[in-house]
Amino acid sequence: MGIVIIQGGKPFVFEAIKTVRYTPLDKWIARGEHQHVVVKRLKNAITVLNGEALNKLELAAQQFEGRPYDLTFEWSDERIYCSELVWKLFDRAAGIHVGELQTIKDFNLDEPIVKQKLKERYGDHIPLNEPVISPVAMFNAAKLETVYEQ
Repeated sequence: MGIVIIQGGKPFVFEAIKTVRYTPLDKWIARGEHQHVVVKRLKNAITVLNGEALNKLELAAQQFEGRPYDLTFEWSDERIYCSELVWKLFDRAAGIHVGELQTIKDFNLDEPIVKQKLKERYGDHIPLNEPVISPVAMFNAAKLETVYEQ
């Protein structure tokens, strides 16, 4: 998950992977399973993402660039995970919340593989009330519309 930004006339995906970075769109697509991609945008992007909002988005992106990926899904700016990056960019650029925030305890934590990952990442101190934004919550957000799928 990332946000497409045009730089020098070429599309890049601004994403959080190992670090927050710009990845050429073609390389980002090639990395995906079967090169499947879905592009979504704000339903009211033309009116909301005006010059001022785009400038704020660019400034927010500069603040996040180079930050390490967040494997523990903390709601801080020190480390960033993929959907958190996109959510915070829209929030800071235009005050738009794409998808509903949840807490860790809102998810099904009973699956054995989930329990194992939680134990690896948090030990016995799982931050159940930590706010999170899931990729699914963003993908299904009513404020977005699909504009391309391959």
